[in-house]
Amino acid sequence: MTARSAFVFTILYMVCPSRIQIIAASSVPVPYRAVRECATCHPAQAKPQPATSMAHALELPAECTILKNHSLLTFKDGPYSYRIERKGDQSIYSVTDGQNTLTAPIGWAFGLGGAGQTYVYRKDGQLYQTRVSYFSDIDGLDFTLGALNAKPKVLAEAAGQLMDHNEQLACFGCHATNATQGRKLNLDALTPGLQCERCHGPADNHVQGVRLGDAKLAAMNHLRSFSSEQMSNFCGQCHRTWEQIAVSGIRGVVNVRFQPYRLTNSKCYDADDSRIRCTSCHDPHQEVNRKDAAYDSKCQTCHAGGKAAARACKVAKSDCVSCHMPKIEIPGSHFKFTDHEIRIVRANAPFPD
Repeated sequence: MTARSAFVFTILYMVCPSRIQIIAASSVPVPYRAVRECATCHPAQAKPQPATSMAHALELPAECTILKNHSLLTFKDGPYSYRIERKGDQSIYSVTDGQNTLTAPIGWAFGLGGAGQTYVYRKDGQLYQTRVSYFSDIDGLDFTLGALNAKPKVLAEAAGQLMDHNEQLACFGCHATNATQGRKLNLDALTPGLQCERCHGPADNHVQGVRLGDAKLAAMNHLRSFSSEQMSNFCGQCHRTWEQIAVSGIRGVVNVRFQPYRLTNSKCYDADDSRIRCTSCHDPHQEVNRKDAAYDSKCQTCHAGGKAAARACKVAKSDCVSCHMPKIEIPGSHFKFTDHEIRIVRANAPFPD
């Protein structure tokens, strides 16, 4: 069954829990034992992966390069002034309206891709997303996506957005490893970033099974056997599946960053053809290659010519993605996302959503 034809589905991280237990993040286990264990048998995958942006999708302030490299970041919006100030191993977030000031230490830094980083802080036992984020392109603060058109009436609203249960599960579940246990958010067991266990499952049984020669105990997620559809849905746990975006009604240029959804809309997408699978172009153990020419060989696996191949491009044979996967900026993002809806792009054609 393809994503387009699926009417019954599960949105993996949108289950609303009756209660989420939040535990302090001060005892996060570092360095990451599971990564070291994996590297003994899988060095080609495990050794480069910790240096990737995915591995740093969530960082603690003490280890966050962006925060460490910026002793002071400021931003102003009307009567509200924002500061992120470095003090030792902490970064202190403060917002003032000229009369009152809200101050809290940043607890977690989310994101280390090309776009930038957003922060979460705790206030009165609740978690909040900061109203401003760091953007690499401007090397400074601007409105967090989604907050641009907000009109805060009080200081607390100007400081940040209260994260509900679903948002806590989704954000920490996708940016960290072992952050969720069923319907609990267990920040005490969290490992920052996407490490081996986030995709492949718990390593303890696997390691023990290998040592004992027990194949059943050693079994883990065998992602290499996934079809294109299975892989899109797997990656879509965090990057959003076709179903999630189709049902949510998120339309227009803002959905360009949901790659599995965009890829599924491609004319050449085939749920059973592994050549169009996410991992055919992207190795999650390596940093994303942002050079267009790096993907020419991937395109040629289907478009190399010949009777059995897909039609070859008449215009060029290099830098294919520069034309067929255009880079599009979401307003306010200070970043151009690669559109994964592979197509012939017509001049002045509307964005296909």
